[in-house]
Amino acid sequence: MELPSDNRTGDPTDNRSDIRDFLISRRAKLAPERVGLPTGRRRRVPGLRREEVAALAGVSTEWYTRLEKGHISGVSEDVLEAVARALLLDEHERAYLLHLATAARPARRRPHRRKDVRIPSPVQWMVDSMTMAPAFVRNGRLDIVASNALCRALYSPMFDSDTIGGRGCANFPRYFFLDPGSSEFFVDWEEGARATVAVLRAEAGREPHDRALRELVGELSTLSPDFRTMWASHDVRIRHEGTKRLDHPEVGRVEMTFRSLDLPLPQRAVHDLIIYTAEPGTDSEDRLKLLASWTAPQSSPNPGRAGDQAPETDRSAG
Repeated sequence: MELPSDNRTGDPTDNRSDIRDFLISRRAKLAPERVGLPTGRRRRVPGLRREEVAALAGVSTEWYTRLEKGHISGVSEDVLEAVARALLLDEHERAYLLHLATAARPARRRPHRRKDVRIPSPVQWMVDSMTMAPAFVRNGRLDIVASNALCRALYSPMFDSDTIGGRGCANFPRYFFLDPGSSEFFVDWEEGARATVAVLRAEAGREPHDRALRELVGELSTLSPDFRTMWASHDVRIRHEGTKRLDHPEVGRVEMTFRSLDLPLPQRAVHDLIIYTAEPGTDSEDRLKLLASWTAPQSSPNPGRAGDQAPETDRSAG
């Protein structure tokens, strides 16, 4: 399945529809009073008019109209910055616009497609060492490509979901939009779903040659009306940080904060390391500790010295 688009060439770099829809959506969301313009009574559409954005950016209306039709190739970064300021784009939206412009420029050589890479063993060791904090590594498509035992226990409904299929790894967008149980597991399902789509949208702008990403978006657009609606909003987010509230089927409600950190890897692969923590002294911390106790490796209470034979233990107990 391919990324939904009115691109008739089949070329993933022909992103004129993405540019057009993104700029139109940002213009429609910008109230005139936010940029010091009178509201007026004759506005037939929400937001600013094209000529108003052009004036704020210091360009002609004809030029901005052409830009809004997706003709962004060759436009200087200074002009794009002026348009970003006129539309009051935040840092995520500004970065997305620049990524779209980069993808639209004619390539002098065959575009370099980012390849999936194997997570180095030291990275897995690092994640495994975090025994009291759920931690995982995700790629741009929001696949979980490495995780520790506590993460797998915390996200057991997703790791056990049929949405994994034969792919071998859990994927946040598939679980959110294709597993009916996700709306019960995620307390703030809609907020989380919108953030997930916004991160995926930003990745699509940054990596237009990622065929697997395009197929994922195509699959979700075909199977999920909710995803189609959220994808069409053109909201973008580079970072996904904040508070996560889950209704775990075994320990109950868990509330945590989470932070994502860049994890550069070979072959241009940039993954995120996500770490969850619960506030000390709360019920959520106690519930995480309970999950951690279930995932802790079993060991002998009196291990012998090196070379001694370890006593037999009854692993069926507990």
